[in-house]
Amino acid sequence: MTSNRARRTRLRNAMAPWITLAALTAPTASMATEGALGRQITGTNVQPNAGIVSPEPIWAVNFAQIYLDGTVGGSREVPVGGRTSLGLDGQVAFTLATVLKTWDTGPGRWNFASSFTLPYVWTKVDSRLSGPGGRTIGQSDTASNLFDLYFSPIIAGYHFSETSHMSLSLNIWAPTGKYNARDMANPSLNNWTFIPQVAYTKIFPESGFQLDTVAGVQFYTRNNATDYRNAPLFSLDVMGRKTFSNGVSAGLVLGTIQQLGSDKGPTADRLNGFKGRDWALGPIVTYDTKLADKRSLSLSLRWVPTISSTNRLDSTSTFMGTATLVF
Repeated sequence: MTSNRARRTRLRNAMAPWITLAALTAPTASMATEGALGRQITGTNVQPNAGIVSPEPIWAVNFAQIYLDGTVGGSREVPVGGRTSLGLDGQVAFTLATVLKTWDTGPGRWNFASSFTLPYVWTKVDSRLSGPGGRTIGQSDTASNLFDLYFSPIIAGYHFSETSHMSLSLNIWAPTGKYNARDMANPSLNNWTFIPQVAYTKIFPESGFQLDTVAGVQFYTRNNATDYRNAPLFSLDVMGRKTFSNGVSAGLVLGTIQQLGSDKGPTADRLNGFKGRDWALGPIVTYDTKLADKRSLSLSLRWVPTISSTNRLDSTSTFMGTATLVF
């Protein structure tokens, strides 16, 4: 039987930190959610080795860049900053720097980690507001600043076997970014968000195939500036990849976000709860290599366009690139 030490050594360099990535919609909050997006962009949440928490104590640093250019059709009203827009165009460039620490918990099937993310956002919003006499007035707004801080105080990993792994985490967004309810574009959602998540990784060594999936539920507090309360959102991302001997892998990512219930507040009530959902599907390419002193580097690039959307930003230009250093 393989020793715990040997298992821990093999898993160490295979591990890439589970970092939940999210992006701010162009306006104040989310959509099907206030603003049309919420904390997460469909198809960007799952990472390679999502269910693996390293069995050895390590540090990992991850840099991620997400870009989205999305639209809500002009026939649909969108809640933005206590008002409604007849359709919405939003661009987001979101940069995240994450540090993850795996704790020394000794041999065994359970391992634990914690992470902290410092996000920066640039966002532009083009909206169409109803003016006096029923006229439509176009408005454009741009913002760039530090976004709401994001941290995972506990990530618990369980190893069913050397090829089957699961991780559980509680992820928290704090409303630390600058917010003004009169602005169309804001570097904050102005609410606390709590996201319990479960991730699973299954490795098929004979074929070089790997399956990673992440599921979670987003719980939002009320935006006190607009009296808007987003309903919980269920998210699910699934990624399948074929790994080759040169460290390159290629595969597909399928993701969905489904709103559980209706939004609350005067604006949401007027829009019948503004319930939304979407699906995204696209390719991903990754590259992994070992460096000196037991360090490893992982790179990835994906394109996950929207294939179906209701009351959420519909985007054919959703890209994400990551770089992770494990040491």
